[in-house]
Amino acid sequence: MTGKLKMAGLAVAATLAMTGAEPLYAGADTGAYLAARQAAAARDFPSAAEYFTRALVSDPSNPEILEQALLSQLALGNMDRAVPIARKIEADGLTSQLASLALLAHEASIGDAAAVISRIDEDRGVGPLVDGLARGWALLGGGDVEAALKAFDAVAQEDGLAGFGTYHKALALASVGDFEGAEAIFAQSDGGALQSTRRGITARVQVLSQLGRNDDALALIDRATGSEADPEMKVLRAKLAAGEALPFTHLQSARDGMAEVFHSVAMAISGQAEPEYALVYAGAAQYLRPDHTGALLMSAALLEEMGRHELAVEAYREVPRDHPAFASAELGRAEALRHAGRTDAAAEVLAQLGRTNGDLPSVHVARGDLMRQLERFDEAVAAYDAALALYDDMRKDNWFILYARAIAHERLDQWPEAEADFRKALELNPGQPQVLNYLGYSLVQRRIKLDEALSMIERAVAAQPESGYIVDSLGWALYRLDRYEEAVPHMERAVELMPVDPVVNDHLGDVLWAVGRIREAEFQWRRALSFIEQGDASEEVDADRVRRKLAVGLDKVLAEEGAAPLKVANGGN
Repeated sequence: MTGKLKMAGLAVAATLAMTGAEPLYAGADTGAYLAARQAAAARDFPSAAEYFTRALVSDPSNPEILEQALLSQLALGNMDRAVPIARKIEADGLTSQLASLALLAHEASIGDAAAVISRIDEDRGVGPLVDGLARGWALLGGGDVEAALKAFDAVAQEDGLAGFGTYHKALALASVGDFEGAEAIFAQSDGGALQSTRRGITARVQVLSQLGRNDDALALIDRATGSEADPEMKVLRAKLAAGEALPFTHLQSARDGMAEVFHSVAMAISGQAEPEYALVYAGAAQYLRPDHTGALLMSAALLEEMGRHELAVEAYREVPRDHPAFASAELGRAEALRHAGRTDAAAEVLAQLGRTNGDLPSVHVARGDLMRQLERFDEAVAAYDAALALYDDMRKDNWFILYARAIAHERLDQWPEAEADFRKALELNPGQPQVLNYLGYSLVQRRIKLDEALSMIERAVAAQPESGYIVDSLGWALYRLDRYEEAVPHMERAVELMPVDPVVNDHLGDVLWAVGRIREAEFQWRRALSFIEQGDASEEVDADRVRRKLAVGLDKVLAEEGAAPLKVANGGN
């Protein structure tokens, strides 16, 4: 993040950091306050908003409670409830970036350009980036186009903020009908970060169409999406191909422009800071422009990232059924339902989406992934078959569908089909570590092609040396090749990387037993058993088998199973 952009995020971050503070609290409703802090720590925004509001009744001027109540309401997108709190904070003479953000958004929402400009001039704004762009849109809303363009130019001259200033200047020009001026800026800054986003592409496509350059607009879409255009881009493409002149609907007012300011910052800081920061900005964009689907989808994704799955489900549900982004929203809703443990509801969403948007490979892939999770592997295979059937030619990024289908085949004990898919995936994406590891490990488990399997896993480890699963595979392959001493350091490293995984601990126990380190082997088996009993069980770990190894030793268990004995005496008999 550049310096000035970082300031925009850190200004809010400084406020949000207060959640980690431990202030003394002497208010009357201590229970509400403690419950609120616990909810805030868990990012349970509805409960935090409720309890902080209760605490405010007893202590209405407590700065920390005011700030946290404001944050909770903003995180929920409740701007109407946030604004009174922000006014109280400002009236009390407190400095709060969150309060400034809420009040700036509110003043923009009622079209009070003078109030927006006064707030910025009096140093009561959010930060250099937001304030600079907000000044431009406020001036435009007041009818002073020339001053507005100069304001955007001023932002563009700031170190690290050129892309923001030029992008918003182009949008401003397009909003007043100067499409030639807008395209001149887009062409000059081709490939800028904001311009390369979905919204940036859509804006320029509409500008080009208004200039009668539909062919150039089509080429832009093709460069940006290739053959994987989603429904939203497909709608645009169809209209352009039919010769339709697309209206410039990207934004049509200064209020829309202010919404774009908050969305631009949300996109810029997403992934660079805690998700709450981006959520606050995305929520402000939605408040100013309820039909801002980009901000809505971003908010839903951020809530999902924070583990607030039910809130994410509701956010995704807000996308209208007739909107081109509906399919994307439904895919997100299904994923949020899956993470919330509502797998039946997720399956129903995907089944319905398959009936209405069956031409989208992503819909079938999502259903296949869910069916794999539910261990309904035959249905997973069918879903992946449907996805692959939609491609005329195999592409490099199809490797994952083949890889996922291979796993489903392998679980159905359809090894020839599984191996064929694994190898086809490697043809499309040579050296892909997940495929190398899974195929190599599967060959080891079947005790076939062990030299090739070892080579595959070694390549996977070289690509991802910090992956515990892959390092475990290497150690296990060496063990299967009877190279016990060589297996030990790799298995020990795997346990370092994944200390509470029952599979890895069980494997280390077997390897240690094979080299005669009996007590250590038993210790690892006990660890594996404890993790199974804690609920971390894996279908690859049989608790009864682990208990049997602890009772009679690995040699005896192998004999009982009719498996080949260890090649080297372990000293345990």
